[in-house]
Amino acid sequence: MKIAFFTDCYLDLTGGIRTSIDAQKAALEALGHTTYIFTSSYPKSSEELLKLAKQNIYPVPCCRFFLRGITPVAHRPKIIEKWLLRNHPEIQQFDIFYVHYEASCSIAGLCLGKKLHIPTVQVMHGREDMGVASIIPFGCRTTVATLLNFAHSRCLPHKITVPRDNYLADTIAKAKMWTLMVNHADYADYVIVPSRHFANKLKHYGVKHKIYTVLNGYPDVNFPINPPVKHLESDEPLCIIWHSRLFGEKRALPFLKALNSVTGKYHLDVYGDGPDLKKAQRYATHHHLDITFHGNTPFKKVQAAIQKSHLDVLASYNFDNYPLTLVEAEACGVPVFICDPDMQEIIPKGSCVLSKSESPADMAVALNDLIAHPERIAKMSQIMLEHRDEVLISNRIKPLIELFYSIIKS
Repeated sequence: MKIAFFTDCYLDLTGGIRTSIDAQKAALEALGHTTYIFTSSYPKSSEELLKLAKQNIYPVPCCRFFLRGITPVAHRPKIIEKWLLRNHPEIQQFDIFYVHYEASCSIAGLCLGKKLHIPTVQVMHGREDMGVASIIPFGCRTTVATLLNFAHSRCLPHKITVPRDNYLADTIAKAKMWTLMVNHADYADYVIVPSRHFANKLKHYGVKHKIYTVLNGYPDVNFPINPPVKHLESDEPLCIIWHSRLFGEKRALPFLKALNSVTGKYHLDVYGDGPDLKKAQRYATHHHLDITFHGNTPFKKVQAAIQKSHLDVLASYNFDNYPLTLVEAEACGVPVFICDPDMQEIIPKGSCVLSKSESPADMAVALNDLIAHPERIAKMSQIMLEHRDEVLISNRIKPLIELFYSIIKS
């Protein structure tokens, strides 16, 4: 098969979408399939572009200065469509257009697929409603969401309007973003999500397509070799690791507030960067928390740190759909701490600590209880190790390939 990825979240960025695309691309190519990636990017030198081209990765036309330092922004979809046909006419012979976001480059992939009669498969990765609510300042959220919704509707038809409600669209801004997500998904020929709970939410707000669940996987090449069962002795500190980005939706500060109420011994290693890093460092210093901040770190070092930890933490709530943080913990046999009950779908039963709620107080209660019962670490770790082969991308790519073949034959 020949598969073209379209995404606005790849080059110059870190995070779950990039990791998921990398793993799937490698797995597809290992099985003999051809893959291209078209993505937004900051300006690259000729040498950089040549190196990317050897991997079949191609930056599309982008705004050179707009939002620099946050994320690269692609030009309007029609400009990208023309560029694609002019510079890569070979994609007219591709079998699948595989789309991984909801901005300009991704929209261009959907629109061009329709024009060329090539099946389009849209992966809905994220909760854009919560992204706006977490990242955009309070007084600007409705304006930003309205503008994004309007710009999106100029490119793709908005046949469904999600009204404000008491469920997930409880503000005008969130309702606007759900409207964007639902209409984007419905414009594609097929829709994929990484978790059942997100599929149910999209159906609730009006996605009419059948939604396929395809799980994210861990790259075989990086899979840890024979990690041991983790043990926490009664006299040693609980070693916790954080390796999510430090953005508002990941809720680093509420977790640090929980640590401030932990009475037992612990140490937290924080890997990653983001807008909340300085706030987290100031809070940790002011409250004398036992934390080491490592900043952005090569993945191999992060993986080694995960394997040395007793507990991996994901403090997000009502945001993540299939966070690779949990997949990476499972691959290493490390128990996880969560406060979002939806995340129990991602990991084996009995392998996590779930706090009663997302509040710092309840997170602290759960952590104190774990420290008081250190034997739980080994039990949870053993469960993780028994199931860890399930997360390999070589196993999880099979349903995706079967779906692609069924689409081509239909």
